[in-house]
Amino acid sequence: MSYMKSIGFLLVLGLLAFRLPPIHKTTVYLIGDSTIAQKIPQTFPETGWGMPLPTFFDSTIVVANHAKNGRSTRTFLAENRWQPIVEALQPGDYVFIQFGHNDEAENYPDRYTPPADYRKNLLKFVAETRRKEAYPVLITPVTRRKFMQGKQQETHVAYSAVTAEVAKAQKVPLIGLDKMSRDMVQQFGEENSKLLFLQLAPGDHPNYPYGRQDNTHFSELGARKMAQLVVSELKTQRIPLADHLARPLPKNAVPPTKGPDTQPTTP
Repeated sequence: MSYMKSIGFLLVLGLLAFRLPPIHKTTVYLIGDSTIAQKIPQTFPETGWGMPLPTFFDSTIVVANHAKNGRSTRTFLAENRWQPIVEALQPGDYVFIQFGHNDEAENYPDRYTPPADYRKNLLKFVAETRRKEAYPVLITPVTRRKFMQGKQQETHVAYSAVTAEVAKAQKVPLIGLDKMSRDMVQQFGEENSKLLFLQLAPGDHPNYPYGRQDNTHFSELGARKMAQLVVSELKTQRIPLADHLARPLPKNAVPPTKGPDTQPTTP
């Protein structure tokens, strides 16, 4: 082997020897229903709030969205959607738990879960998450849009109460998304709050040629606003995940100036 080749070989060995260890990544698992879930292109612009959530974190956080349309706590367990998550959990991971929409649907016997059983299921999620040295976070069900005489109504009374009760009894962080989302919908107002939900006139979007009047599922804007509420609570409650929020590019963190937009979004 020539002298130069020997030097090159030694340099490669040196680089391999001093290679930095891989950055540890924490996984945030999302379990719940259609208000969180990933959507397929054919249902766009319907957006679950779990879809924009990863953009709020830096590269050390991985968001694994396992929420599924139409699932209650009971059917999520019965369909074996929970066990693979338990098996994959690593110490320090998080599980965000938000159900209620389908558990409370008495008119859908295939998914309905009485409050007592809902409570047992939440306790199971919490206990099995902790057994793997991961961190559960309970989230009350996000509101539906429902106005009466100009006031947004509470739409998940019983199931939000059970979620809060379990969180208090088990000393689990609670994100009161039900109330926070109601307050946001009220701030938008009866008409403007339609922008947060999947409200489309005929011809607005090719996926919905006859339009859509949906007061449960979110638009892109609504999903991002709900995700922002969740992130704001991480910061308010000083949950360690808040230490891993993404930072804007320096060019995008410049205060706005008068005139044309001069804040490029690319590096």
